[in-house]
Amino acid sequence: MSLLPLWTSGELETVFGTKLAGKWNSFGVSIDSRTLEEGDLFFALCGPNFDGHGYVEAAFEKGAAGAVVTKKVLGVDADKLIIVDDVMAALVKLGKAGRGRVDIPIIAVTGSVGKTGTKEALKAALSRYKKTHASVLSYNNDVGVPLSLARMPYDAQYGIFEMGMNHAGELKELVKMVRPDVAIITTVDLAHSEYFKNVEEIADAKAEIFTAMNGGGTAILNYDNDHYERLVEKAQQAGVEKIISFGNSELADVKALRHFFHDTCSCVIADIMGKVMTYKVGMLGFHWVMNSLAVLATVEAVGADLGLSGLGLAELKPLSGRGRRDRIHFDLVGNASFLLIDESYNANPASMRAAINTLGQCENSNSGRKIAVLSDMGELGDQADQLHCDLAPHLSQAKVDRLFVVGKHMKQLADFVVVKFPDINVSYFNDKNALERALLHDIRGGDVVMVKGSNSGKMSSTVHKLKKLDLNREKQAVSN
Repeated sequence: MSLLPLWTSGELETVFGTKLAGKWNSFGVSIDSRTLEEGDLFFALCGPNFDGHGYVEAAFEKGAAGAVVTKKVLGVDADKLIIVDDVMAALVKLGKAGRGRVDIPIIAVTGSVGKTGTKEALKAALSRYKKTHASVLSYNNDVGVPLSLARMPYDAQYGIFEMGMNHAGELKELVKMVRPDVAIITTVDLAHSEYFKNVEEIADAKAEIFTAMNGGGTAILNYDNDHYERLVEKAQQAGVEKIISFGNSELADVKALRHFFHDTCSCVIADIMGKVMTYKVGMLGFHWVMNSLAVLATVEAVGADLGLSGLGLAELKPLSGRGRRDRIHFDLVGNASFLLIDESYNANPASMRAAINTLGQCENSNSGRKIAVLSDMGELGDQADQLHCDLAPHLSQAKVDRLFVVGKHMKQLADFVVVKFPDINVSYFNDKNALERALLHDIRGGDVVMVKGSNSGKMSSTVHKLKKLDLNREKQAVSN
């Protein structure tokens, strides 16, 4: 818990327009009694299947400083309650107040893929320079964004906020709260295409991030993306003052001149708007090279130190579900192990291609194989079967030896691979339990195993079962 309060009772009275019976300070903001920390202000949010008021008492038992509720709660000191008409509206109000009390560079990140990775990389880069606040995990929706704003310390010197969407119009509401000085669109691809007629509509929805910039602001855009010109036009129509492009193209403002891959990192020589820079990214994969270019374009836009930012990028560590690597020792006598790449947090065509390509960049031993374990990509609408089949050439290019798949759309991929790419040994399963039994039996020493799928496929449980094979309980995640 910080020594300085995040919100004083006086500030809370001003925000909510009410007089608090007691005088107390909040050192954090929480919407989940399970993860609440001592000193947090608890918001008793309600939804179709839950009522946060049922957890208020538990929140105070864990040390909550106060709670925002719509009614008194039996067994809880009324002096610690802030009673409002609508708890969600109150959270938005506090988030807007958090944004309003700082005058610092605010950065918003969106895109079809790479939002969380870019946000984390940007946090690592800017934290080397000044105190940086960033949204945690994937808190990027209508709840996560105001929560992240409400958690921003008044003495932060940079603020980074991830913003997601799966319908048109959603980003407009989020960006009104954030009012960014810099807006990054990592890329535009077929994600959530079930809710859009075409990818151009997705690009237009992403461009909503420009509609409430703080002043003119700066847009950071992927020059290599097919929709770059469309996004430039949307940014200009919204009054964005400056556009910085990044990419592999020599025409980009921030571009990769050369890049190399090692076991656990990517090395890059880049031209940052005329400044040549060599740096390391503590993550493997071409998509991480691109993410790092977006980060350094932003660093340049806000006037931060490129050298220090490069050191921050080198210290990046992969997160669970987003590329974390573990060496699994399943035969200590024979010293047999395999490398597990956990990409189980969600999937769309772009992120699936990136994960497969990263698997291809991994080196396995002479006897080991490259194994892809995949479940369906969700929310792709009528194009789902074709988009799954489109993964086949990437599997071949990555020299995948073994493919385990589950899901009705992955069945189409499996059938396609059998016919078009017979060198890949494919196994399709009707249910995940059967897949896991076969996979656990099949793995051998020297293999590299990558697991990925949409959250609906719950592939994190497959990762968990693979980790349970580990006989070396003292092992750490593979890092550079």
